[in-house]
Amino acid sequence: MADRPLLVVDAPSLLYRAYYGLPRSITGADGRPVNALLGFANQVLWAVERHAPRAVVLCSGAEAATYRVEALPRYHADRPPVPDELAPQWADAPAFFGAFGWAWEDAGDLEADDLLGAYAVVEVAAGGTCLIFSGDRDMFQCVGESVRVLYPRGGRDGPELVDIKGVKEKYGIRPDQVPDFIALRGDPSDGIPGAKGIGEKTAGEILRVHGDLETAIANADRERPRVASALRNQAEELREFRKIATLQPIQVACPEDAPTTFGDAAAAASARGMGNLAGRLEALAQKG
Repeated sequence: MADRPLLVVDAPSLLYRAYYGLPRSITGADGRPVNALLGFANQVLWAVERHAPRAVVLCSGAEAATYRVEALPRYHADRPPVPDELAPQWADAPAFFGAFGWAWEDAGDLEADDLLGAYAVVEVAAGGTCLIFSGDRDMFQCVGESVRVLYPRGGRDGPELVDIKGVKEKYGIRPDQVPDFIALRGDPSDGIPGAKGIGEKTAGEILRVHGDLETAIANADRERPRVASALRNQAEELREFRKIATLQPIQVACPEDAPTTFGDAAAAASARGMGNLAGRLEALAQKG
């Protein structure tokens, strides 16, 4: 199992990225846009071709988990609704990608991030390795000896493969310190404000010195006045921010091996008017 990783994919993250990355003039047999489906398929196929996963699980979930909104009403509050031209593609995604042999799982009241983390945990417990394909840096908290993140980036090189060393190079911290780091630095995309006057560099320094948020709060008097004031005066807020940033456990079963069914995927792509994708998939079917 360890030679072929489980690939878990942040479906909302990659669908949005594909929708905004490709022109809406890319339409299917019915004249409606298929840019999100096409871009999503190409991104995941890139990973499938290079990493030969034993199975692919596409994860979705609530836009904002209830407990996170209750803790911070502004959480995800600035995110716009699903665009009209993306909504039908999103609705078709489970059936379309089901033809690829890729499972589609939903986190219910929790978020896709929580489900991604849950699959990584269960895969490692079973002795395997996991690749998490997501554009959300919150997922760096899952990185370990057996878990890496595929982080999308521009250009032809494909996503960046982020391991323990990669997290340290980016932020100067360990992966398990990521929720504390988010609490201190904040996360504008999620509406988490962070500690007043503390940016990315200072957040990293605090965690390198103290190890975690709780210890930093307890030793606030050892910090320079501005940092000490933020740690003391916002202690309860920062604890809430950390809780929001921490992935929640979900009970999931370890997926069975499920190779990508390129032939069926080619038929599904052709039926939706994606001729070039269908040709690519047919070629992969012949190779396999």
